[in-house]
Amino acid sequence: MSQPRLKTRLWVQANVRKCDVDGLSATVARRGDDDAGAVLLKINRLDGGFTVLAQARTVEGEPAWIRGTGPEPVDEAAADSYIARQVGRDGDLWVVEIEDREGRMPFGGVIL
Repeated sequence: MSQPRLKTRLWVQANVRKCDVDGLSATVARRGDDDAGAVLLKINRLDGGFTVLAQARTVEGEPAWIRGTGPEPVDEAAADSYIARQVGRDGDLWVVEIEDREGRMPFGGVIL
């Protein structure tokens, strides 16, 4: 029997709290659908640019992330432009902003 899927709102809240425990600043910049919205992570590397990660799945169905803004950090305008395009396609998206000079991805899952 498969486990029920955790509501997106609760999953986001739990991961934001985990960031706080880990000493990272994380805020919900945009609320999406409570039950089934996908999540974008806007990672601010402070003086090192921004990376936007989008939720995905591996071929095995495991949680993963893709670099929506490419392999290298981009400026904030490019990150915000990518987010705006994605929100235009899917109004249910959540956006979480994380500040971390090292650019770590604290929400779990592999980056493809």
